[in-house]
Amino acid sequence: MAEEFKSEQPALPRNSWKKVVWDNVVSLGSALLLVLVIRSSVIEAFKIPSGSMIPTLLVGDQIFVNKFAYGLRVPLTDWIGDKPLYFYKNNGPERGDIIVFKYPVDPDVYFIKRVVALPGDRIEMKNKEVFINGKPFERKPMAQDQVNRIYEKWLHDSEGEYPKERMTIYEDRFDSETATIMVDKQSMMSVNFEAVTVPEGNYFVMGDNRDNSKDSRFWGFVPFENIKGRAFIVWLSLWIDFDDLSRSTQHFDRIGTILH
Repeated sequence: MAEEFKSEQPALPRNSWKKVVWDNVVSLGSALLLVLVIRSSVIEAFKIPSGSMIPTLLVGDQIFVNKFAYGLRVPLTDWIGDKPLYFYKNNGPERGDIIVFKYPVDPDVYFIKRVVALPGDRIEMKNKEVFINGKPFERKPMAQDQVNRIYEKWLHDSEGEYPKERMTIYEDRFDSETATIMVDKQSMMSVNFEAVTVPEGNYFVMGDNRDNSKDSRFWGFVPFENIKGRAFIVWLSLWIDFDDLSRSTQHFDRIGTILH
């Protein structure tokens, strides 16, 4: 006769099962709440869907955004209400910061641009140059070998859209930051912009791909309460075109790129 083996572990009483279930629910709920608090107040991931920030950010770049760069938020308030609440605020974005924000025309959509002018600044554009309070940004053309490197490493897939012979890449000085700006010499989109003064509590933003960016020049200013945070690092660069897989791109050498 086959020997029967029985578990020596006694069955848990009904109350013990309830405790196990409850403990697991509490653990899962606590973990979920912690994730939501981190996403709401500390750090959040975003994906770049367009080329308006080329060559600084490419289509498919996955970035992390520092959400306490401009103050410590009360967790979840930017998701529950129209405006986030803060435990405290600092001085806000500086010129040259790359920010993610709610599009003022449609707050359900997120944009990413560079802060060009601060509250109280008078900004205008003349012949594709930006002037702040009557003075142009310090600008110099990027060395040709650096331009070639950018095209060879990252823009070779978009040569048709951004032909090298038409594009000029500059290094603009924004106070303490240096930004890489791309200008289409044949486009009339960013030639001139009439002078305006940025209202208090608002910011004027532009894309680094100056002639392929719909920004404050077209739809106005970004209120401080719309800002989600400051972009600071690329953690992955991958774009899959499911309609045409041959157009998909991956730039693993961009992983860990610090944004400025």
